[in-house]
Amino acid sequence: MGIKERKEREKNEQRELILNAASEIIKKEGIENLSIRKIAATIEYSPAIIYHYFHNKEEIINILMKNGYEKILVVLSSEKDNIHKPEEKLENLLRKYIDMALQMPEEYKTVLLNHSPQVLEHTSILFQGVSSERESLRILCKCLKDIYVNENMDASMLELTAQIIWTATFGLILRLIIEKNIGVEQRERLIDQHINLIVHRILIKIPPNILFSLGEHKIY
Repeated sequence: MGIKERKEREKNEQRELILNAASEIIKKEGIENLSIRKIAATIEYSPAIIYHYFHNKEEIINILMKNGYEKILVVLSSEKDNIHKPEEKLENLLRKYIDMALQMPEEYKTVLLNHSPQVLEHTSILFQGVSSERESLRILCKCLKDIYVNENMDASMLELTAQIIWTATFGLILRLIIEKNIGVEQRERLIDQHINLIVHRILIKIPPNILFSLGEHKIY
C-alpha cells in the first residue's frame, strides 16, 4: 500500500470514529444535544481535530441521516419484483421495515421524532410530491401500483395511500419501542395484525379511490 492510499485509509478511519461517537451521543442524549465539544471529549480529541475532518456539526448530522436512510433503502430494495405477488411483496416490505426499526429503537426514535429543519430535510414524508424525492416512498408507491394494476389509480392517490401506510406503520413502531415490556408474542401478534389489516382488509378489499371518495362525503 502506497503512502497516498495509507493516508486515505487513515482519514476514513478517523472520520468513521467521529461519526460513531456522534451517533452514540445522539442515541443517549438526543440530536439536539450533539456538539463538536462532546464528540471531541468522547474520543479524547481536541475540537480542532474534529473540524479538520468535518466543516461543522451540521455536516456530521447530514452524513448520519444519509447513512440511516441508506439502511432503509437497502431493506426496502431487497425484495425482487419477480419473487412475490404484489401484496406479498408489500407484506414483506412492511415487516422488514418494522424489524429494522426495532433493531435500532433509540436511534430510530431520536431521529424520526426530531423536528429540526436539518433533520426534517431527510425525514419528512407528508409533503405533496414526496415519491419523487424519497426513494423509500417511491418503492412503496411502485408496490401499490402493482397491486392496483387493473384499477384506474392516479399517481397522487397512490402517493397519499403510501403516506398513510407509512404513518400508520410509524405509529406502531413508536408504540412498540415505548411499550417495550409487552412480550415477544404480543409484539408479533400486533405486527401481524397491522400488516394483515393494511394489506388484506383495506387495500385488497377496499381500493383507496373508494376510501378517499368516501372521505369526501360527510355523514350526519
